[in-house]
Amino acid sequence: MAKRGGKRVVGVSYRFHITPGIFANSLVPVADNSGAKLVRVIGVAGHYAKTVHRRIPGAAVGDMVVVTVREGKPELRKQIFRAVVIRQRRPYRRPDGTWIAFEDNAVVLVTPEGDPKGSEIHGPVALEAALRWPPIANIASIIV
Repeated sequence: MAKRGGKRVVGVSYRFHITPGIFANSLVPVADNSGAKLVRVIGVAGHYAKTVHRRIPGAAVGDMVVVTVREGKPELRKQIFRAVVIRQRRPYRRPDGTWIAFEDNAVVLVTPEGDPKGSEIHGPVALEAALRWPPIANIASIIV
């Protein structure tokens, strides 16, 4: 019987806690060919009611964030989009016990439904993001 009313999951669950590596106001490079080069994170989708009062919400690999384009094509700049985090510098632990960290932070611009705006992704994509977003996994060249 689980304490505090939660259901216990034995073994490896599909969605587990990942240490956040990207926060609100972070400048993050874009890893696809959508035309945007640099975006600023202005929010984390789904964290509006799931955090502590006055805590800055953080996003980890596989999370969807709300971004505004800072550098890139003129028609994309100063517009608000959704993006999925595919890499983060901060180390996080996988259920098998291994720790993983990437060289840089990176996002991929997506539609609100989760379909990528670009047709190719530069660099590796984390396994957690690929499992959670199959359309991103389809255009990824490397999944780590």
